[in-house]
Amino acid sequence: MTNFFDNQNLLDTLWKWKKHLIVVGILAIVFSAFFSSSIFIKPKYKSTARIYPSKNIYVFSDESESEQLLEIISSQDIKFRVIDAFDLSKEYKIDKTDPLYLSYIMSEFNENVSFKKTEYETIEISVLDTDPKQAAAMCDSIIAFVDSKILTMHRIKYVEAANVAKKEMDLIEHQIDSVRIKMDFMRKEYKILDYGLQTKEITKGMVDILVKQKEHTAEGKKIELWMKNLTENGGEFDILNKRQIMMTTQLEALKKIYDEAVSGSNKTIIYGQRVQNPIPADKKSYPIRSLIIFISTLAALFAAFLVILFLDNKKNS
Repeated sequence: MTNFFDNQNLLDTLWKWKKHLIVVGILAIVFSAFFSSSIFIKPKYKSTARIYPSKNIYVFSDESESEQLLEIISSQDIKFRVIDAFDLSKEYKIDKTDPLYLSYIMSEFNENVSFKKTEYETIEISVLDTDPKQAAAMCDSIIAFVDSKILTMHRIKYVEAANVAKKEMDLIEHQIDSVRIKMDFMRKEYKILDYGLQTKEITKGMVDILVKQKEHTAEGKKIELWMKNLTENGGEFDILNKRQIMMTTQLEALKKIYDEAVSGSNKTIIYGQRVQNPIPADKKSYPIRSLIIFISTLAALFAAFLVILFLDNKKNS
């Protein structure tokens, strides 16, 4: 047993059984080439696309735009849209009624479709499929589905902002109407049109009347009544007027927010700028037959050599 792995013993054994090992090697090559052919393993073609996140993707978290885009593109929502669009359950031969359908379909999908961030902050989409045209079409669809999903996410935010702004606008418009009704009443009842200007003019009129000693005339009584109305109600009118101006300013600001939100919700924007478009491959990417043949032949020779060593050592012991 001490000489079981002796170098000289190994070389002697190799030379002694060289014909057998050659036969094993040839058979391994033949069988691995046969079983790795398209008869047993359908060749798959790879299509690749790269997209760069647009600045208008906005930041939903502390992650970079590329990381956010990768999160969205890797979401189950996108994966299931691709699975349904290309009827992959049929292609992968997975029964939808199977209790483990979701596990099986996602496992198969993840084996054939991958996403990763490159060192240049682009997102790479790789698809393997038995049909090179479908592989390219799946890449195209994934990019379109990502744009659609981000657009939907943004529209939800815009619609929420528009709804909030609209509620605030309705409330302020109601308050402005209430103030306007009250001011209209005071204009009609007390003849208050402009508190500041009327106070100035009536004060000037009262001075003139006192100077001319006409305070008991019809003109003087009229001015006295206006002064009384201004004294009793002018302050409230002035407050209402300032409040109306303030609320009108708020309303204009809310209208701007509302218009921007509505405009944003109606926009169609591309969020993933294409750096590399997918094209149908003209050469299969899977399986790599040369690698399969090499590994299979090496494994067969190694196994045969171990058996030979064991038998030869047992014979000599």
